[in-house]
Amino acid sequence: MRDSLRGSREISDDKLVEQACFGDGRAFGILVRRHHASAYRVALSITRQEDIAQDVVQDAFIKAFRALGGFRGDSSFRTWMMTVTANEARATLRKRGRWSESSIEDVGTLESRAPDPAEQAVERKESERARKMLDTLPEKQRLAISARIDEGLSFREIGTLIGSSEGAARVNYFHGIRRLRELME
Repeated sequence: MRDSLRGSREISDDKLVEQACFGDGRAFGILVRRHHASAYRVALSITRQEDIAQDVVQDAFIKAFRALGGFRGDSSFRTWMMTVTANEARATLRKRGRWSESSIEDVGTLESRAPDPAEQAVERKESERARKMLDTLPEKQRLAISARIDEGLSFREIGTLIGSSEGAARVNYFHGIRRLRELME
């Protein structure tokens, strides 16, 4: 029943979930490594604080591991994990009573892949500006934009993530993009 996990990149999430449900901790470890960065970006988008986002991601993966037997596969594991993370982030903020105490400067700058240092400086400044503007949007718009641009999620997956329909996810995304364009002008 258990496949070798050596070629873990070729093993689908569905297969890894199945193996993890049968007690294979290495399979779940691969899922964590695959989806940690995405979960972290979702948590950071909601909490806006790196230390809280790290704690949220850890707690979300623990909850996901415990609830893995209840994962029905209606969505991809990635979408489900990001939804668990978003819910955990919101719950953490409710417990702490801090919905918007942090500033975007706490998040840091976006990493640039431009080879020229001058181009990097310009891109970094524009990225910081965009992040500041993104921070002013309502949560659902902010998450829809981040999930679509950073994670490449479909609108159906974004709807699951933000707790709305696919159509509402599209509306949140497009309203958020329009508002960002207005703010960036």
